[in-house]
Amino acid sequence: MPLSQGPSNSPSNAANEPVSRLNDVVQKSVLKQAVFLHTGWRSAGTWVWSRLRELDAATGFYEPLSNVLAELSLAEVAASRPTLTSGHPPLAAPYFDEYRPFLLDSARGVVGYRKRFSIDRFASAPDAEFPDLQAYLRNLCERTVGQGSVPVFKFCRSSGRLPWLKQAFPETMHVGVLRNPASQFASGWLLSQQWSNPFFVAAPFRVLGLNQSDPLVRQAIDVCGASLPPVGSMPDDAYAMACEQYARTAEGNNAYRAFVALWILCALRMVEGVDLLIDIDRLGQSRDYAAGLRAAFEAQSGLSPDFGSARDLVEETRRSAARMAGIDGRAMRTVHSAALKFLKAQGGVDAALVDVVREKMVLANELTEQWR
Repeated sequence: MPLSQGPSNSPSNAANEPVSRLNDVVQKSVLKQAVFLHTGWRSAGTWVWSRLRELDAATGFYEPLSNVLAELSLAEVAASRPTLTSGHPPLAAPYFDEYRPFLLDSARGVVGYRKRFSIDRFASAPDAEFPDLQAYLRNLCERTVGQGSVPVFKFCRSSGRLPWLKQAFPETMHVGVLRNPASQFASGWLLSQQWSNPFFVAAPFRVLGLNQSDPLVRQAIDVCGASLPPVGSMPDDAYAMACEQYARTAEGNNAYRAFVALWILCALRMVEGVDLLIDIDRLGQSRDYAAGLRAAFEAQSGLSPDFGSARDLVEETRRSAARMAGIDGRAMRTVHSAALKFLKAQGGVDAALVDVVREKMVLANELTEQWR
C-alpha cells in the first residue's frame, strides 16, 4: 500500500516519515531556482511574465537589462506602469516594483546595473563585461531565493547571450518565447505608424549595427539583405539616437529585413539552449497547449502559471493587415526562406525546434501576403 494511503497514526507511516521528508527535499533540489524568460520586443513576453509574476511563490523582475534601470529612482518606480498604447496587460504593481530593495535613497540606478548591459551580444564566448553582468543578476537571484521566492526575469536583451547565461546559471530554467516574425514586427510597426513611436522599428537596426563586427551577425544581415545606419566611431548612445532617426523614415521592406535578421539570430540562440520554448502563436489557439506549458513549468520550477486566457494573436495580425502600409509583403517570402536556410546551416541545432521555426516562417508568409 502506498504511504499516502496509510492511516496517519500507523507505526509504519510514522517510521517512513523521514523517508517522505527526504523525498520532498530531493524533489525541491531538482527544481530550478529561478526562471529566465528570453523574449523579444512585441513578442507577448510581458504577458507571459505577468502570468508568473502573479503567483505568490514568484518575484517578477521586469527587463533587468533595460537602460532605464541606470537612472531609476525610488520615487519613479510607482509611475512605471503600462501606457494606453503599450498593449501590455494590466499589472497589479508597477513594472519595476521588485527593484525597490536594490535602489538607494541617495543615488539613482539599480545596485550593480551597468548601462552597457542593455545591448545584446551574439559572440560565442562571453565578453569582458560579462562577469559584471553575471554578478548583478546573481545578486538579484540570491537575495530573492534567500527570501523563499523564485525570481522570474523577463528579458528583451538576452537571447544573444543565452548560451553565456545558461552556462553561468545552470540552476535556472531558461525559457524562450517565440512569436512568428510577421506578427511581432507588425506590432511594433503599427505603433510607429499610428503613434510616432519608432523604438521598436529602431531596435533591430541598433542591435545589429552595434554587433555587425561579429561574423555570425554579419552573415545574418547579409543573408536578409538589410541595410543599416553607418556606425562610424560614435558612442553607443549616439548610435541609438541615430537609429531612432533612421527608423522614422526607414523604407518598410528594409525595416522588415533588419527585423528578420535579428529575429533569426535570437531564434538560433533559443533553439540551441532553452529548457522550454513557448510558441506564442500556438498558445493563443490551444487550451491543451496552454495546460501543457503550465505542467512543464511546474515540473521544472515548481511554479504553476495559468496561461488559459491567452489571446489569439495570429488572428489579430490578420485583422490588422489592411493597416500595414509601406511594405510589399509578397517580397518578404525570399527573406523568410533565406533566414531559415541560415538557421539550418548552423550546426548542432535540434531538428524538432528547427521545425518550429519553419512553421513560424510558413505562417509569416501567409500573414505578409496581404501587406502592401
